[in-house]
Amino acid sequence: MQWKGVMPAITTGFKQDLTLDLAHMAKHLNWLVDNGCTGIVANGTLGEATSLSFDEKIQVLQICISTIGHRVPVISGIGSTTTAQAVALAEKAAALGCAGLMVLPPYQYSTDWYEMKAHVATVIKATELTCMLYNDPATYGTDFLPEQIAELAHEHKNLAVVKEATTDVRRITAIRALVGDRLAIAVGMDDVLLEGVAAGATSWVAGTANALPKECVSLFNHAIQGNYDQAFHLYQSIMPLMRLNAVPKFVQMTKLLQQAVGQGNTFVRPPRLEVVGEELEAALEIVHTTLSRLAAINSTNN
Repeated sequence: MQWKGVMPAITTGFKQDLTLDLAHMAKHLNWLVDNGCTGIVANGTLGEATSLSFDEKIQVLQICISTIGHRVPVISGIGSTTTAQAVALAEKAAALGCAGLMVLPPYQYSTDWYEMKAHVATVIKATELTCMLYNDPATYGTDFLPEQIAELAHEHKNLAVVKEATTDVRRITAIRALVGDRLAIAVGMDDVLLEGVAAGATSWVAGTANALPKECVSLFNHAIQGNYDQAFHLYQSIMPLMRLNAVPKFVQMTKLLQQAVGQGNTFVRPPRLEVVGEELEAALEIVHTTLSRLAAINSTNN
């Protein structure tokens, strides 16, 4: 598969009783691909994977593969509290037909390189699928340093890409200096997209794309093609929404944005709760103001 383009880390749709809403997810998936997304990343942090059972994660993968798996690659997030559970999920994802895996450090437990390397290496070796290492130290407490990433790349041929979510674009330069073209880089935080592409990233695992796939694809294409004036203008316009995707309640904010564009609802599983009161009012003000500005830009361009 090609680790290129905009690959949304999809939200997981729920009904009001908080069971999976697979019908909504199928509609959402088709909409994302129809608007130019080049892959789908399921069961990630934005997908509330920590709140899903093993069987529910499998159901999410099944709906992704049956709905759009013939059109674009489906990548499964592989996160768990134990290495054995992560391996079981990786093996099942391969059997279902996923094109790749996004390998996370273990939930809850973070320690030294000796143990963290053993965990991710075991998952990477569990299948022959191409793998993306997810580096998000703020969320998982584990920071894969460039030298450690280079070590993994040397030892595992099917490690193909690193999702860099440290927000430090110097990391991209450091990784590339150590491994050259051996690993591709994916931007893992929306609000450093332009900087990440300028540093050498070739793909974007995007959150905001759940609600604005057309705009996010246009932004990425401008950036990758070096159309920096057009890219920055669009980047600046979308940035308030991207920053909502970089706060602790980014799942709730992304679903709020999806609801605003008619592509979902705000249902989340506890311990997450829907935003209310002044927090909700402030978020809606940002959402509506930004969407109005984008609509005006689209009208002018058309």
